[in-house]
Amino acid sequence: MSVSLADSTAATSTSARDFPAVFLRVAPHMARLDAFLREQVALFEPEIREMADYCIDTTGKRIRPALVFFAGWSDGPPSDDLVRVAAVVELVHLATLVHDDIMDEAEVRRGRLTASRRYGPAAAVLLGDALFAHALYLAARFPTTEVCAAVSESTRRVCAGEIVQTLRRRTTAITRADYDRVIDLKTAELFRVSCSLGAKFGGYGENFANAAAVFGRHLGIAYQIYDDLADFFGREQRIGKTLGTDLASGKLTLPLFALRAKLSPSERAELESELEGRLSAQFALRREQMERLDIFPEVVAEIECELAKGEAALSAYAGVAAVAHLAALSAVLRAQVAALR
Repeated sequence: MSVSLADSTAATSTSARDFPAVFLRVAPHMARLDAFLREQVALFEPEIREMADYCIDTTGKRIRPALVFFAGWSDGPPSDDLVRVAAVVELVHLATLVHDDIMDEAEVRRGRLTASRRYGPAAAVLLGDALFAHALYLAARFPTTEVCAAVSESTRRVCAGEIVQTLRRRTTAITRADYDRVIDLKTAELFRVSCSLGAKFGGYGENFANAAAVFGRHLGIAYQIYDDLADFFGREQRIGKTLGTDLASGKLTLPLFALRAKLSPSERAELESELEGRLSAQFALRREQMERLDIFPEVVAEIECELAKGEAALSAYAGVAAVAHLAALSAVLRAQVAALR
């Protein structure tokens, strides 16, 4: 039996649609994290402190730190080590966002100009590198090499996923397996390591940490599919970033895989020409076709499948306090998907 928000007594008081209520549980944790991250700005060189501060903002959803705190849950305040782990994964994530926005030529992130637009792409790519470097600096301050090794490996895997995706842009000669591999690397990896390290530094055993890691991986895959879906069905004011960047940049994502399979041969050829850059992207047309051909429910079914796999990994640990809170994040994602309609 899978673990769900409805099945967990600690979570039943929270509606699946009540996003703020779920994250209210870690509000004190996030306050500690925010204070810690602000302290880190002072460690950057004076010339780039304002740039680092611009990236280390408090407007994001902070899902990866939430995974750290929920996987390592205890009723008291978070330990200093848990806060530091959360900071490490958040800095790595912020660095990837800076680099993503450069490659996607995105204008808006979290409702304001991307670092690339504010400072220029050349400075932004180095800023992303500086954020990566500081994450590893913090990881190296643990008395064990475990955190540094895990985060270094995860960072390499995230970068590998982004490189593979970049090299495959403007080509339609990729398979669904290729797509799955990329999102496993570039998104699911940080979700996985967040849950794994959170559980370990929360004092849970190796077996639960491994189960939490499996949950995190599937949640990360589901979240990336949701993000790809939101690129077509979201509203910029709600999700806080530029829409249509996947089609415009020639990135073949799951909604586009599903659409391509349902188009006529001539329509398919036209879509492929857009993805390959031989024709201008027709975002409004592709969105209309997705609506007409029921692409939304097809992709949502894939999201639900990944969430179910993640919840099944935790089914043997239903009595563990952390499980209720991790399950709530599945419910949050389901609510985010529902909010797209």
